[in-house]
Amino acid sequence: MGIFEARAFLVLLLLGGAAAACAGDGSSSSTQTFLPIERRVERRASGSSPIAHVIIVVQENRSFDNLFATFPGADGTATGKVAAVPGSQQSQCPYPQATTVPLAEHSLIEGYDLGHNYGDFLIAYDKGNMDGFNLVAIPKNGRLDCLNPYVYVNPVQIQPYWVLATQYVLADHVFQTQASASFTAHQDLIAGGTRINPNASVIDDLGVYPWGCDSPPGTKTGVITTKLVYKPFSGPFPCFTQYQTLRDLLDAKGVTWKYYTPAILSHSKNAAIWDAFDAIKAVRDGPEWGTNVVSPNTLIFNDLKNGSLPAVSWVIPSPYNSDHPQECCINHKDIDLGPQWVASVVNAIGLSRYWNSCAIVILWDDWGGFYDHESPAFLRDDQGGLGFRIPALIVSPYVQPHVEHTQYETASIVKFIEQNFQLGGPLQEPDARATPITNAFNFNQTPRPFQTIPSKYSRAFFLHQHPSGLPVDTE
Repeated sequence: MGIFEARAFLVLLLLGGAAAACAGDGSSSSTQTFLPIERRVERRASGSSPIAHVIIVVQENRSFDNLFATFPGADGTATGKVAAVPGSQQSQCPYPQATTVPLAEHSLIEGYDLGHNYGDFLIAYDKGNMDGFNLVAIPKNGRLDCLNPYVYVNPVQIQPYWVLATQYVLADHVFQTQASASFTAHQDLIAGGTRINPNASVIDDLGVYPWGCDSPPGTKTGVITTKLVYKPFSGPFPCFTQYQTLRDLLDAKGVTWKYYTPAILSHSKNAAIWDAFDAIKAVRDGPEWGTNVVSPNTLIFNDLKNGSLPAVSWVIPSPYNSDHPQECCINHKDIDLGPQWVASVVNAIGLSRYWNSCAIVILWDDWGGFYDHESPAFLRDDQGGLGFRIPALIVSPYVQPHVEHTQYETASIVKFIEQNFQLGGPLQEPDARATPITNAFNFNQTPRPFQTIPSKYSRAFFLHQHPSGLPVDTE
């Protein structure tokens, strides 16, 4: 173990000490156990699945290296490659020549957004050199990102994520199914892909919000053709009838589902808060809008308490709790609400009747423009993938603590749901090829008892949090 890894492990042990001091989920705390990395072993799934409930907890805009660069045993890095800056722009960046720079430790809140659409991906990817992140332009002012992407978050600030990674499974080779931003990233989580006809797929964000069937008239998606021709804002209106989603498979088999989305403020100009099913016409204009797509997202706490948790759930954060780097905090002290929100959801599940039958998948929808050193496993997918790595945590009583190195992608979650509930499928090419996350589990083991995840804020804090009226993400 090198100095960098040893330092991270020391931080992890310190976090363990903090865990005993701050369990604010409204329940009694329990001591956290931190296993030395040498005891982390990979377990392969065996036996029939005891998983009756899959909960997908979605966060926003982070690369793997941005959150877990220093995690012991994971494929992270302390340094990043920067490309040479064109002569006319060299004055913008402190390193105008190609070199290697250290990743700087940084706060979870950045105060600015980084470019992360498909065109930005191609620049950062740089034909596999993974050194063009400094050449991507900041969306609002057009200046180069320079060293802004080359940061990792202080582990103390994201303590719940590191505790979850230590207690359960950290998957360190999860790639985005499409190399794009949030709009299609969330479509991939419900449909496995975005092919709208044999020759093209939707890609990128819309440039306006609300997103989906509530978008302003004349809104068009971006598309990518099967020949990888990228055409921004030249696709259909984002109210799709062209492909099925997991909703169709679940409904056909009588398997229950819900999509928990943030509160909608009727007086806000953003009244139709974006969610993935807002872009699916059969849901947005059908009876399941308001029954299966529900608001606010804290209704999951009620369903857990009342015994009405569906078999498949998506839990979407509010902007303040989303980890999106640009979202301002409620006050300047609340810079770590995302990890605390996730801890509150996991604790509510873990302390409920559903723990012994659940699999919780926590993942970040897209890379958010942040540096990652691992080149995508392939780029020739005609839907614009694979993209860069995103963090993912798998929490269940049927896993042992380990870092899972299997190559997954966003559509791996879709495929796991298809197979676990015997829904049929695949829906599209990505979930046909993807490796499901099944091998991270051991279904033959005795269910592990839940240990409370430390959180600075109680569940009541989020139940009483004032709705922001903002969209979850605008990119």
